Amino acid sequence: MALLPESDILVFTGAHPEWSWANDSITRTFQFEDFKGSMSFVNSVGESAEEAGHHPDIDIRWNKVTLTLSTHSEGGLTEKDLSLAEEIDGLV
Repeated sequence: MALLPESDILVFTGAHPEWSWANDSITRTFQFEDFKGSMSFVNSVGESAEEAGHHPDIDIRWNKVTLTLSTHSEGGLTEKDLSLAEEIDGLV
């Protein structure tokens, strides 16, 4: 899968300002009422990621979950990352 041009990434982050772009990846932090909410969200993300065959890096901090997406095998962002990010946005 080909790396995305910068213009495509900027269009995505313009349309999805909650996601930030740095170091060949996109990142977003989600906040929930408590740890149980965070874990429920992470489980939903896990199901979506498994179906997509594309898995984010996940950092869980009590009521906050930070997801980082990058296609490591390609060394940066691909369409798989943006598609999964949009799907994850639909989970909240």
